Amino acid sequence: MRSTCQLILHQRRHNLFQRTSLKDSPSQLFKMSLATAAHAEFPVEASIIRKLVCQLQPSVLDVINESHMHNVPTNSETHFKVVVVAEQFSDVRSLVKRHRLINSILKDEIATEGPVHALSIVAKSPDQWEKMIDKSNGEENIVIGSSPNCRGGDGSLPPKRS
Repeated sequence: MRSTCQLILHQRRHNLFQRTSLKDSPSQLFKMSLATAAHAEFPVEASIIRKLVCQLQPSVLDVINESHMHNVPTNSETHFKVVVVAEQFSDVRSLVKRHRLINSILKDEIATEGPVHALSIVAKSPDQWEKMIDKSNGEENIVIGSSPNCRGGDGSLPPKRS
């Protein structure tokens, strides 16, 4: 028997490319590359997706590996941006509290000895996301700002290979 989380992930995979607007069905809309992240090559990304889906049941989730923009080896999983739209954020007005919630869900990944060096978070309620869609004339036109520049951490990351 599948767990609730497995059922959610299964349902989301089947509906991944079937919806294009939050107006169609918030529970069906889901932007993420489960197919890519599910591969053993990207276990950190897969873990981030699994945990956020299981805990927040988002209507939109985009997990973006930004490691290639930093001085790390090819195919690293050290720098991520997550765009999360979840009903739970309707009750959590404070951006700091939303970030703390996501940080607590991903505590193992962002721990001092964890694999993630930097995590940029965009956390919106469905109403906020809908306003962004309206303002940008469609979801495909929504522009999410760039992540802050990485300041290099403690210098313990290995040098990037060409």
